[in-house]
Amino acid sequence: MAEPAPATTPTTIEINDALFCEHFKEVCDLCSFDGREENDAFFGFDPINREGLEAPAAIINKDGNYQCKKHALTGCTQCYGWKKQITRARTAAKKAGKK
Repeated sequence: MAEPAPATTPTTIEINDALFCEHFKEVCDLCSFDGREENDAFFGFDPINREGLEAPAAIINKDGNYQCKKHALTGCTQCYGWKKQITRARTAAKKAGKK
């Protein structure tokens, strides 16, 4: 009888201090990955059930850092302003809960 395959940990990437799966998603069914709690905690929020973020298209520069394709910047706050994006997602989750 064959042994079951060991559970694999999803490959994570860090972009501007936030964690995503290899598909650039904060919540990914393909990877069974959910980085919302860790990202919320890192940016000073208590975890809540909110929509996951999705990182814009990125490339890895010669230093091994992710940079957005749109602006070619490593710490692009327009594309990678996670605290602002998390705040918006949290507000939307709270509003949805009030309906």
